Amino acid sequence: MKVGYPCINRSLECRGNKTFRLKSYSEDRLIETVQNNLDCLRRMLKYNIEHEMYFFRITSDLVPFASHEVNDYSWQSHFKDEFKKIGKLIRKNDIRISMHPDQFIVLNSKKEDVVENSVEELRYHADVLDLFNLDSTAKIQLHVGGVYGDKSKSKERFVERFQKLDEKIKRRLVIENDDTSYTLKDCLDIHQNCGVPVLFDDLHHRVNSSEESLEEALQKTKRTWSEKDGIPMVDYSSQDPKEQEGKHAETIDKNDFKDFIERSRPHEFDLMLEIKDKEKSALKAVKILSDDERFYSL
Repeated sequence: MKVGYPCINRSLECRGNKTFRLKSYSEDRLIETVQNNLDCLRRMLKYNIEHEMYFFRITSDLVPFASHEVNDYSWQSHFKDEFKKIGKLIRKNDIRISMHPDQFIVLNSKKEDVVENSVEELRYHADVLDLFNLDSTAKIQLHVGGVYGDKSKSKERFVERFQKLDEKIKRRLVIENDDTSYTLKDCLDIHQNCGVPVLFDDLHHRVNSSEESLEEALQKTKRTWSEKDGIPMVDYSSQDPKEQEGKHAETIDKNDFKDFIERSRPHEFDLMLEIKDKEKSALKAVKILSDDERFYSL
């Protein structure tokens, strides 16, 4: 079980998700920003290695406006060596990597321009993981999308669009259950029709359940991951008691987390902590898991 957190490390004096306004775009601004983001990513990865956190979600903002028509600069070539060096660090330390595009990426949209833009954005994410020279266990996780008044047809649309994707995207894409529209069962139905692996989100399942127990959910999602996909990925957070249902907690609830871990036995998975204070909660989780036989440590 590798443990990680998403995108930002608040203990370091760097931001790996720097961006700028579209009206401020220039090649010099792009190069400067991407260099900053890659430098910070390297620092975050080294921090994580030192603290036994071997799962990390890389920000979608690594390369600002990467899929936008304004950006015709060959950033892939310019930063090829930088990506190669960071990829070597990732592989040497056996770090699991994921990415999670923003919610405006909607493959099952009824609008063709939204679908086209979504595919371009997914292609950018796949390019990033390819430039790091990572195998197909590095994943891009995605919500299914909208319901548009007819969930069955919307699921069919997702399957059709998924099947048309380039293989470089398809081999990395996974879907997750969400907290409003698509339950775990919905995602498993989609898997049955196109083979896309299903990432289990525990908090979303608590809010928008199709009635599976944690044991059943982990067992069913495990079957959707093949050897080339790696062991399943799972998202965990507890509910923020001060916010509406589905909002991630500010910091880890140790009792809730320990209960989740105990109930998850004996399943193997890599665990992403979607908790707002990021590495601070991840450090506490590592300490809790240090005696668990499933916990990954070099």
